[in-house]
Amino acid sequence: MRIGTGYDAHRLKSGRKLILGGVEIEFEKGLDGHSDADVLSHAIADAMLGAISLGDIGMWFPDTDNKYKDISSLIILSEVSNLIDKNGYEVENIDSILVLQNPKVAPYIDEMRENISKVLEIDKNKISIKATSTEGMGFEGKGEGISAYAVVLLKEK
Repeated sequence: MRIGTGYDAHRLKSGRKLILGGVEIEFEKGLDGHSDADVLSHAIADAMLGAISLGDIGMWFPDTDNKYKDISSLIILSEVSNLIDKNGYEVENIDSILVLQNPKVAPYIDEMRENISKVLEIDKNKISIKATSTEGMGFEGKGEGISAYAVVLLKEK
């Protein structure tokens, strides 16, 4: 068994779509980034890579490479899943937290879990996604950005 942790944060910006866990969420701002800036998928991908000491998504999907411009982070997650598979591991379970003041994402969590389970080809019940606010504190609480944390357990195949 191998365990990895992941973290990502992006600034909120007008004129961008808000994508979390591959779900487009109706909101007046989206996350600013080179890809679709899906912090949840990024945190999970980083946790997966970290669990088997393969660096982070910035090494594999640099923001200096235009082929990743506006790419769906579910594609990034899929490619990381392929790396995990090639190294003889598979995801046992994922626990993650979205940190944001607004919008409320509880109605979208099941769809996020479904998207991630399809991409990683694992049972949806192995994926936990929670959301919390910071009671107005920090950049998330002030509505300046959104962050995500993830812990992933991998097992040898």
